Amino acid sequence: MPFAEVRDVRLFYTDDGPRDADVLLLVHGMGADSHDWVWHLPDLAGDFRVIAPDLRGHGYSSVPDKGNVPREMAEDLAALLGRLGVARVVAVGHSLGGQVVSVLAVEHPELVRGVVAVDPGYGLREDIAAFMSGYADGLRTNAHETALAMDSTLYTPASPPSIKAWHERKLLGTAPHVLAEVFAALFVADGQFGVRPQSAAYLAGRTQPVLSLWADPERAAWERDALGAETHVFPGNGHRLHEERPAEFLHVLRTWLAQLTRRERRAAKADKT
Repeated sequence: MPFAEVRDVRLFYTDDGPRDADVLLLVHGMGADSHDWVWHLPDLAGDFRVIAPDLRGHGYSSVPDKGNVPREMAEDLAALLGRLGVARVVAVGHSLGGQVVSVLAVEHPELVRGVVAVDPGYGLREDIAAFMSGYADGLRTNAHETALAMDSTLYTPASPPSIKAWHERKLLGTAPHVLAEVFAALFVADGQFGVRPQSAAYLAGRTQPVLSLWADPERAAWERDALGAETHVFPGNGHRLHEERPAEFLHVLRTWLAQLTRRERRAAKADKT
């Protein structure tokens, strides 16, 4: 069944690929859903078991009145993996999803082999983050208009119009209180780690290998230098780089996954000697 009752929510998810293969968990961004991965699912499901959920408050999942925040979303996913009998995953997350999979890695390290963060919702410089409180206020009073205005800044002239239109429709279909609650938790509420220096303080708790894919070279350099992550930059790309350049995204992801497996095998062999 594509739905699971976990904790206080009903999550929609798909579960594709060989059941005995390594598992990928694909987590979408704010105001989106698991359809964001349609460019990648057919390719990845040939070699991996691929679980792609809709986060609480998004897509086909239920919409709670409260608790639409990254930490609760990560707990939902931990419960979903337990329900599915999945022991460990490589957790891949875009934007909001980058925060969610990072929380999963920090709070449930036994579940996460590695993290792939795709233009994640953390590491904002404080000068840029100064604008976030205004957006948060706008989302509380006029969520959809504010969300569309924010979204319009996430593209480049090369971004496909179809992706813009698709995500505008997704945002308009997301409950206003969810947009407001998610965004505040990402960047302005107590406990946020979307903004430096809080980003580095929390993310230092990730002990797994990390690959971060960025459109912004400055933020890529920050994560590499501050946290030791492996980084890859998609120059001149918009925020949804995995959708705008799916072939390159898949190549980078698959290359890193193969390297991760080789490192794990070498480590296991060394432990036996």
